Amino acid sequence: MNRPVDGERLAAVLAALEGVVLGKPREVRLALCALLARGHLLIEDLPGLGKTTLAQALARVTGLDMQRLQFTSDLLPADVLGVSVFDPREASFRFHPGPVFHGLVLADEINRATPKTQSALLEAMEEGRVTVEGETRTLPDPFFVIATQNPLEQAGTFPLPESQLDRFLMRLSLGYPDARAEREILRGQAGRSTLGELPALLDAETLRHWQARCERLHVAEPLLDYVQALTAASREHPEAGWGLSPRGALALLRAARAWAMLAGRDHVLPEDVQAVWAPVVAHRLGGRRDEGEALAHRLLGRVPVLG
Repeated sequence: MNRPVDGERLAAVLAALEGVVLGKPREVRLALCALLARGHLLIEDLPGLGKTTLAQALARVTGLDMQRLQFTSDLLPADVLGVSVFDPREASFRFHPGPVFHGLVLADEINRATPKTQSALLEAMEEGRVTVEGETRTLPDPFFVIATQNPLEQAGTFPLPESQLDRFLMRLSLGYPDARAEREILRGQAGRSTLGELPALLDAETLRHWQARCERLHVAEPLLDYVQALTAASREHPEAGWGLSPRGALALLRAARAWAMLAGRDHVLPEDVQAVWAPVVAHRLGGRRDEGEALAHRLLGRVPVLG
């Protein structure tokens, strides 16, 4: 477990992802950060902008077993977690695992399901296990949830409660591709049409090793002072619906470690915190996505780097 992370292999993973999701290097890097930090990712955007393609590309290059689950208003918690069915041949109940028992779960349009079904993912995302019919079952390791949601102003959506939002390490928006990237997509040289060409560059053991290394990246005391100052600013600002919790501050550190690791360093710099700040905290400050991101950027500009 003490062997170093293969920088060339890590760079190859990034390059493979960026070759499918063109023109979005920052968003691709942030998505990989969420995976390395053992977090979960929420992507909020209009349909057709590459959310599912990014999830499928991550599953392919990391070798994770992926299951896509389409959330609808009639979806039940058992459809997510699984259910026990009576087997007459054995005269006993047999558990049939749900989609959550896969390495990468794509919860597509999660905010079209009812709050009861949304909450079925809570224990899984936080604890890495689920309790079904009184029995606790462990989920795969690594376990990564990518949830997509449509903007709340679209019809037929149920806003995610704060407790559910807080389970996501980051919230991203891909947005429209630039002209060059869109032309490559139209030519069939990027996007979903090239997914079949992606090789598996990792396995579960290597990914677990990278995640463990990420957790151990050095964070100096002055950097902790900086994170605490940012956290305090979020709690004191009058525009914030609620400030960053200790769990949110820990999420910020985890994401900053992953960003530093992708930069090839074994320690975290203020620039790493700044790079992941808005995706990690905006959805924890309340309000709409654009309002939360604007507030996050204002807070970042008001807090000086300490040390």
